[in-house]
Amino acid sequence: MVHRIQPEIRSEIASCAMCHDAPCNGACNAFSPGRFLQALRLDDLDLAVSMLPEKGSCPDLDSQLAKAGQVCPMNVDLSRIVSYFSDNSSEFEGTQGYEDIDLSCDICGVRLENPFLLSSSVVCSNYEMCARAFEMGWAGVSFKTICLLDIHEASPRFSVTKSSSGQWSGFKNIEQLSDHSLEENMGIFRALKRNYPSKVIVASIMGRNEDEWTYLAKKVTEAGADVIELNFSCPNMEAKGTGSDVGQDPDACRRYTAAARRGSALPILAKMTPNITDICVPARASVESGANGIAAINTIKSITGVNVDTLVGLPSVHGRTMVGGYSGAAVKPIALRFMSELASDPALKGIHLSGMGGVYTWRDALEFLLMGASSIQVTTSVMEYGYRIIDDLKAGLQIYMAQRNYRSVSELVGLSLGSLVSNDSMERDTVVFPIVDKERCIGCGRCYISCRDGGHQALEWNPVERTVKLDGRKCVGCQLCSLVCPAEAILPSKRISRVGRVD
Repeated sequence: MVHRIQPEIRSEIASCAMCHDAPCNGACNAFSPGRFLQALRLDDLDLAVSMLPEKGSCPDLDSQLAKAGQVCPMNVDLSRIVSYFSDNSSEFEGTQGYEDIDLSCDICGVRLENPFLLSSSVVCSNYEMCARAFEMGWAGVSFKTICLLDIHEASPRFSVTKSSSGQWSGFKNIEQLSDHSLEENMGIFRALKRNYPSKVIVASIMGRNEDEWTYLAKKVTEAGADVIELNFSCPNMEAKGTGSDVGQDPDACRRYTAAARRGSALPILAKMTPNITDICVPARASVESGANGIAAINTIKSITGVNVDTLVGLPSVHGRTMVGGYSGAAVKPIALRFMSELASDPALKGIHLSGMGGVYTWRDALEFLLMGASSIQVTTSVMEYGYRIIDDLKAGLQIYMAQRNYRSVSELVGLSLGSLVSNDSMERDTVVFPIVDKERCIGCGRCYISCRDGGHQALEWNPVERTVKLDGRKCVGCQLCSLVCPAEAILPSKRISRVGRVD
């Protein structure tokens, strides 16, 4: 069940800064408000509700919450949030038995303790980072891409697009590959395998020719990697014939996959670029030449914005910029589309799919699983909130599975693929009308404006009462009005036939 949080409460939650070592925790003896708010921010509502003190168990709860609010740097109204969820706790399904859910799965036959890995990027680029991630609960890392190039990065190299609440909606990077030497990276691999033998190291590699692909595959295998990921998709490379240039060329994918296979017997993932019309074409070429699975998607070529004062795109490096890779929440719909196409391709049936692109919450991860992924990789949300999000990724997925009696992650893989149909197969003979909840309606008229100027002029505005009335003869059930309503006061009716309907 999806609980409809009141918009004003959601806005209050979004104002939390998600502080490190949150001061509100130290000011409240009743429970940990910072952890509670983190769970809410990461869509772990059932877990958050389970953290609240039982009613009556803490007589001075109000004063405790007041103390916590006084030290909050963002002045979050914690009392209001706690009161709301306490009053509505019966609407949540609970968390009973979730800790008994086993999240173990595999990546190309290599065991994972849970489906969550860090994707190849700056978030897993040295020993200290990977070790800390492992200790916090990540099952594995796809280490930042190893190469034989001399990497020099630009500064700055990131820019973001933000939602109205200040959270990142999208993230652009112009970063390249690992700037450590091959020897340094191999030393990191050996140390990680020695100290964390149950964790999985995916070695992301990139060569400039077949010999380099073979050589790198051999070296990472000798250093203890469990899986090799072929970076056919980085959009930021200086060297021609590397990165996304490869992923757009099926013949190059075929040759370089075969070259890597000559250097190793380890499972191989080919990481695909979304900067292409049909992602399945290079994916098939990679599998035909020895890849055991596909990772998707890498970042999307983008320009996130322009400084209108300097007239330079972002990020600005000495007054210049470049097209870079876009990631974050904004790319998830695109990534899910590509994942569904890979999972539905008969030529790729049975291969492992490792999904990524906009995973912030357990629900995002679940959607990738339902669209065919068997493991999940994460970067941008870690850059924004840190490794700690693993707690909510795991708990949220476990709670969902416990509530619905799923016992294995593999049971979820691909369950939603059957809901995808072609355009000519879409049902178009019924309609779902909108219904206005008068108690929640705030009389803003946003629904009227959108229907009038972007819909079918099916809402009539009463300026005196500040209410709307539906004209069923004009309404086509597009639900635009419900999408723009800031109070979420417009709900769908029952689906009815268009033929012979009563207006």
